[in-house]
Order: sequence, then structure tokens, then C-alpha cells
Amino acid sequence: MTAVALELIGVSKRYGRRYALRDVDLALPQGSALGLLGPNGAGKTSALRILLGFSRPSAGTVRLQGMSPRDPASRVGIAYLPERLTLPGRTKVHSFLRHHAALAGLRGAELDRDVEAVLEQTGLAARASDRIGALSKGLNQRVGFAQAFLARPKLLILDEPTSGLDPIGVRDARDWILAARERGCSVLVSSHLLSEVERTCDQVAIIDEGTLAARGALDEIVQEGETLEDAFVRLVRK
Repeated sequence: MTAVALELIGVSKRYGRRYALRDVDLALPQGSALGLLGPNGAGKTSALRILLGFSRPSAGTVRLQGMSPRDPASRVGIAYLPERLTLPGRTKVHSFLRHHAALAGLRGAELDRDVEAVLEQTGLAARASDRIGALSKGLNQRVGFAQAFLARPKLLILDEPTSGLDPIGVRDARDWILAARERGCSVLVSSHLLSEVERTCDQVAIIDEGTLAARGALDEIVQEGETLEDAFVRLVRK
């Protein structure tokens, strides 16, 4: 039986009489990358909030690395990059990353080495002494990636990871995701940029109006002659 990094089993989320999610089954096999797709308001954010323990489901079971997301141990080895990234503007990039490296348990020479490595990896070495508030949105997104990588994650959860990135940044983000997969990291990507999901993910789940319109391997969802965008439009316009 294939181990799973995260799982929703029969999960529903209700706000009053309105269902944000209804009876959703979803699993991310370890070492795979899952693209979580859907129109605006489809329920993707509710699913992410439930997976991360920020919100409780109205019904169903949630497992994060085999545990309840309410268990702090379930979050060890997980890095999360939110869509709306808020960083301390007065803090310098290098100081911010050193702080998060320490929170991740790094010390001494190991901390210094990993911070320098992640600055190089994300193209921020020349901006290490800049205050975060002076950076563009795209550079802030790179700082978010750098912070996530410092955790040496086994599971990487990315919500609109290419937000604010220019074409070079989008390509870099793609390479970072693929490199994480090569290291055995499981990746969940929620994105509207379907061409990048198609390049980086081997699994797809499409949520429409709170229910699953499709889920499975990318080559099972996308029919011959289609792009992922074509398949998405076909499935949500039924």
C-alpha cells in the first residue's frame, strides 16, 4: 500500500447552510506532486485551511503525515508558502532567514551554510542585506521560498507559488519544485497557472463548487490531444 503524505476522507465544510466542501476524498502519495485546481470560490482555500489545521471540517477525517493536523507532531518537516505572504518589512533578508533557520533547529556552521545556500538557490544573495519592505512582490515571493526550503521539508504546500514572479521567477519556481521532488519531497500546489502545474505535478485534483470534479494521475485526467487547461475547462463546465 502506497504511503500518503496527506489525506482528506469524506471531508465536508459548512458555513451556515452553505457548503464550501462536500464529501471530498483526496490523497497525496509520498514523493508525488499534486496540483489542486478549481475556479475562484471552488473550495481550494477551505481544503488547504483544513489540511493545515487552521480550520476544522464539519465532517470527515483529515490526516497530515498520518496524524491529525491538530497534533503538533504532524507539522514537523512541513513547509507552507501562503498565497498572501506577509513578511516583516523592517527586517533584512539575511536576518530573517537566520531567524527561521534557528527555528528549524539549525545551529552554528550548519545554520550559516544553509542560509548562504538558500540565498544562492533563490537568487537573493545580492539582496541579503536589503530590508524586506524595500523588495518587490516577486522578490518577497523568493524570500518566502527561501524560508520554506530552510525547513528541509518532507512535505511542501504551496498556495499560488508563482504569485508576483516574472517569467524568470516562474521558471525558477518550477525548477525548485522539480528539484524538491527529486529529493523525495511530497508537494501540494494550489494554482491557477495550469501550464506550470502540468510541468511540475504528476497528480491532479479539480474542485468545483465544493465537490471533486476529477482526481487522479495527470495522464488520466488529460485526454489525448488536450492540455491541462483544456481538461480543466471540460470538467468544470459540465
